[in-house]
Amino acid sequence: MSHKADFIAGKQDLLNEETCATIDHWVAKFPPENKRSALIQALLAAQEQNGGWVNTDMIEAVADYLGLPPVWAYEVASFYSMIDEKPVGKHKVNICTNISCWLNGAEDIVDHVEKKLGVKLGETTGDQRITLVVEEECLAACCGAPMMVVDGHYHENLDTDKIDKILDGLD
Repeated sequence: MSHKADFIAGKQDLLNEETCATIDHWVAKFPPENKRSALIQALLAAQEQNGGWVNTDMIEAVADYLGLPPVWAYEVASFYSMIDEKPVGKHKVNICTNISCWLNGAEDIVDHVEKKLGVKLGETTGDQRITLVVEEECLAACCGAPMMVVDGHYHENLDTDKIDKILDGLD
């Protein structure tokens, strides 16, 4: 069941039909009174539609679509590192710097990636190809430390050769 008819004026055109269908898919997985449970997936769908990030209007549109207070959507968008509130490159690189990765050379990994890409953590390459995301405290792959996530795919037991192959393989 689509919630689009309940949109607040001015927000109805921000989410396309595919995004609304994705949101509806996730809403259907929860009891009607728990639409908030679909918020992460709804924001991710809006982010995908918007080229990899969500601005204030998109966050509010998602909240409106779900019939939730906008502050709830802002809380989720600002808490989770997989939701970006500013433009990002075509590819996102997240390097874990928590204790297991740090003890296994994450600092050297960060240095290598920064030098290779010519950007610092939190920056995007000049060609808008790769965003090196601000340090991640934990990506939940301690047994494969050091590790990084590239476009949602985990790469573990890293060394500079593996990193170069991964980054060179991005289009």
